[in-house]
Amino acid sequence: MRKQYHFRQSSRGLLAWDVHRLVDLCRNMQPEEIPLSSIKELDEEFWYGLDGNSPTCRSVALHAKLIMEVNLDHPVILSSEGRVMDGMHRVCRALIKGKGSIMAYRFQVDPEPDFIGISPRDLSYGDQ
Repeated sequence: MRKQYHFRQSSRGLLAWDVHRLVDLCRNMQPEEIPLSSIKELDEEFWYGLDGNSPTCRSVALHAKLIMEVNLDHPVILSSEGRVMDGMHRVCRALIKGKGSIMAYRFQVDPEPDFIGISPRDLSYGDQ
């Protein structure tokens, strides 16, 4: 899996979670089936807006490529409030395929973020 982070704005500044760590934290959790209609991010800006990131045609095409390559066998990860922390490409793939639900891990209590107030451009992404 490529290096990636989940970001969320907060009163403390931009919060960032290392998705690899989130996946590790879910290892002993049981996934549940959730309706796609409960995923608010499907009708909100999600991948864009941080550090001037905008929906160029190239960016949209690259997200479309990722959507078509995902494996729906892996559950998505939701925060305690039901917000997507990992797996939005899988959510989009399920929507495109006409599915009404998706499997998800949901935290009862959100883990502490790995970074607070750090720009996404200042985080390590490995070989990307």
